[in-house]
Amino acid sequence: METTTLRSAALGKMSRRTWLGTAAAWVASGWAPTWAQNGRAADPVRLALIEGLSGPMGNTGEAVFRNLVWAAERVNARGGIDLGGGVRRPLQIARYDSKGQAQEALSALQAAVDDGVTLVAQGNSSAVAASLIEAINRHNARTPQRALLYLNYAAVDPVLTNERCSFWHFRFDAHVDMRMAALMSVLKDDATVRDVYLIGQDYSFGQAVLREARRQLALQRPDVRIVGEELHPMARIKDFLPYITKIKASGAQAVITGNWGNDLTLLVRAAREGGFEGKFYTFYGNALGAPAAIGDAGVGKVLAVADWFPNAPGEASRAFYQAFRQRFPNPADDYIHMRMQLMIEALAQAIERAARAPSASAGVLPHAQDIAYALERADVTLAGQRLRMRADDHQAQQPLMVAVMERQGAQGVPFDVEGSGYGFRVVKRIEAEAAEMAHTCRMARP
Repeated sequence: METTTLRSAALGKMSRRTWLGTAAAWVASGWAPTWAQNGRAADPVRLALIEGLSGPMGNTGEAVFRNLVWAAERVNARGGIDLGGGVRRPLQIARYDSKGQAQEALSALQAAVDDGVTLVAQGNSSAVAASLIEAINRHNARTPQRALLYLNYAAVDPVLTNERCSFWHFRFDAHVDMRMAALMSVLKDDATVRDVYLIGQDYSFGQAVLREARRQLALQRPDVRIVGEELHPMARIKDFLPYITKIKASGAQAVITGNWGNDLTLLVRAAREGGFEGKFYTFYGNALGAPAAIGDAGVGKVLAVADWFPNAPGEASRAFYQAFRQRFPNPADDYIHMRMQLMIEALAQAIERAARAPSASAGVLPHAQDIAYALERADVTLAGQRLRMRADDHQAQQPLMVAVMERQGAQGVPFDVEGSGYGFRVVKRIEAEAAEMAHTCRMARP
């Protein structure tokens, strides 16, 4: 990238920290500013990724970044985002490190505002998400002309699209209750499970998982006993063996957990070392080191729920996953989520719809409010997976899948995870109409 690009007025008052992260994103996405005839660099549409990119959960943030970069590459490969009047702009992912902390995330949000960014994405932590929603609501009330729009790809506490729903917040992941219902649709037919142990991270999301597990077990498997329940500090436990000892002593045949990141990897590794032979019904047991950590002990025993798996049936799905692996061939980078790809497709669709409105100014990024109204009507499909946005609560609706861990090469498992030799075979697909749940959102619209 030419150093003269730094002097372009199109970059605005970008901080050195933000510029370095942005430059890396441009390089990673295969796009760099080009000179227009007037000597100014093309002005990108910027999406601020506010995420823990360092610290104990930094690997999850970096994995999200790769997903969003790849999705942006797809948009840019077809010419970028059409803002009308013959003007197309590339989509750029700008990095802001929250270190996984709510206060740091709020500081990152302010940095994004100072940089002139109006589109924000975050997901790894419902506690952080709740703080961002409150801050964005306040900001937009104070400065409506510079309103912010918040895209959430992974913060799944149900309250975020129920009691605490916001016009400015859109969730592209299925929330806890939806995911738990999908898991329970498999557990209810598992006659080997008579006793379960509930364990989770001690914050809003982990608490919501255990609460919903209790509720749905009572409805769908009243014969199953909960023989233990535990919340532990998030990202602070280095040795889960004492927890596994208690789980073994309880006699449980299965564990239900929403743990993610290192808290999940260390938990399943301790289960292998401690000789726990029961099943794991998980939200995120299919990535970020968990399959390799548990090894053969997880074959047929570790289940996960997601919107999509690499081994989902269909040639379109297979080609989609193979394209990602060509782009990121390092096995350690093998972490892809369809919903993040669909989120970017929905954003591009919404911006272009808003830009075509009679009141829009050709070639100018529409106001966040106009994009939000367009995003309420989002309906996108990629590799056979369809996502539509429900306008009433801004909760995305899409199919869900439950899969079980198997050795690569087993029937239905052509692909492994992170070079571990283990992959996940889809055992159940829940269509969007069946996965959909009622809401309690009473949304105030501007």
